[in-house]
Amino acid sequence: MAAELSPQQLSDKHRATLDKAIEAIRTRAYWSPHPEHPKAYGEGGAPGSLSAAEGKTAFDAVLHTRLDLGQPGTDAWTGGEVSPYGPELGVEYPHADPDVLLPAMRAGTVAWREAGPETRALVCLEILARIGARTHEFAHAVMHTSGQAFMMAFQAGGPHAQDRGLEAVTYAYEEQTRTPSTADWSKPQGKRDPLELRKSFTPAGRGVSLLIGCNTFPTWNGYPGLFASLATGNPVLVKPHPRAVLPLALTVKVAREVLSDTGFDPNLVCLAVERPGEGIARSLAVRPEIRIIDYTGSTAFGDWLEANAHQAQVYTEKAGVNTIVVDSTDDYRGMLSNLAFSLSLYSGQMCTTPQNLLIPRDGIATDAGDKTYDDVVSDLAAAVTGLLGDDSRANALLGALVNPEVKGRLEAAAGLGEVALPSREVTNPEFPDAVVRTPVVVKLDGAKPEAEAVFLTECFGPVSFAVAVDSTEHALELLRRTIRDKGAMTVGAYTTSPDVERAIEDVCLDESAQLSLNLTSGVYVNQTAAFSDFHGSGGNPAANAALCDGAFVSNRFRVVEVRRQA
Repeated sequence: MAAELSPQQLSDKHRATLDKAIEAIRTRAYWSPHPEHPKAYGEGGAPGSLSAAEGKTAFDAVLHTRLDLGQPGTDAWTGGEVSPYGPELGVEYPHADPDVLLPAMRAGTVAWREAGPETRALVCLEILARIGARTHEFAHAVMHTSGQAFMMAFQAGGPHAQDRGLEAVTYAYEEQTRTPSTADWSKPQGKRDPLELRKSFTPAGRGVSLLIGCNTFPTWNGYPGLFASLATGNPVLVKPHPRAVLPLALTVKVAREVLSDTGFDPNLVCLAVERPGEGIARSLAVRPEIRIIDYTGSTAFGDWLEANAHQAQVYTEKAGVNTIVVDSTDDYRGMLSNLAFSLSLYSGQMCTTPQNLLIPRDGIATDAGDKTYDDVVSDLAAAVTGLLGDDSRANALLGALVNPEVKGRLEAAAGLGEVALPSREVTNPEFPDAVVRTPVVVKLDGAKPEAEAVFLTECFGPVSFAVAVDSTEHALELLRRTIRDKGAMTVGAYTTSPDVERAIEDVCLDESAQLSLNLTSGVYVNQTAAFSDFHGSGGNPAANAALCDGAFVSNRFRVVEVRRQA
């Protein structure tokens, strides 16, 4: 097919960005090509990008329409998304017959492989650039499928997700180009002529990659796997969460347009949307054509994928029990403020939100004097109450509960122990049907087995447990057991003791968990920055992969060697 964008045009447009991204993953310094501020888009902002008003108009225009992607194998139409804020989206998507769609996806793989790592990377950057120009539109799509407040949906669902996608492309490019494409080999044979071979080394994708999307962060969690697989030469079948189809459907639409414009088969990226209750992820995951799977979601299904999808390389991010160890602090107010924000952001519906706060029952030393366990818990409750006391600010931080299951866990938490901070209902005047609740904090005794059974189980949502422990040593023992048995995406700690700090580091190094120490300002334990921070480690039960590192991309392709007599 004819290409509207040549490899040289792609290079002129995006090679400098790729080079900067390569430098960023090597230095781990702060860098992002995607502006975080809404005013950076539209007139006076990024060229060709939609303004806030244009993005909202574009989002509204897709509601109650049929999103025809022109992909093969469509046998019906399906939809049914309802925003956590109340409105029905009314978008219909193609329902695919995999027996038709999957063979069509493989048809373009030879040309995509022969394009080479650099061209593939630059095509991916063009996809990301076109998505970036529509960040305002995507923000509304993320907001109304995940329940995130608009600013979070804009940043996490837009530039931060695009950063993670670019990061995956960058690692993919680095790993594929580690081996030279050709080499002349000559082995001396003494008086005889040397043995000489001409060798070529080609990165070849494993096969069709299946992306199983999540409800809470459809783009942020989806883009790393999508772009890692595409950049390493694999077709990608995107299976969104049934409650969060639109952001990934729009992504597939953009990807197909770019592939076509650059002369490649658009069927290298396709969408698979299920009918209500159909559960196609399970049947797709074990098909022989599927050679790579990326999944974010519940531990139960993640474990099932790892146990049953033997034909595929499976990358999972599952559940964990994130823990904060509170030993001591030289900035008590800063610690409380930081923790209050971390517990409140997006109603705790993040895989990185702290759940267990391990606090010595005899109290802690602080710059504001010694504080008892009860002091710390009541002061933290007061900090959360102060942060969320204004309903307008509360709505901007909390967003909406993503599904009824989260609401059910929140309501049940009050019966698990003494409530230190009750949850309250917040009204959203713009979306009166939105379910908005402040966090609950429950006090538990870490020495009691019945309490352990509660706090050593993930309780996803705005629920945290203030666990009284016998000592910091007891806290570290619980921390080690929690990471080893249940997994953790994040660990946080507060201490003024170098010895305690080292002991906490040793636990996290031993058990492979990402640690944040003494955060008291504008960086929070549940946030990570692309190109610098690793999201998950792949070394504990919460996830078998990290976003992003070399291991996340290197097994999505194999290097195939051809030797010729020189």
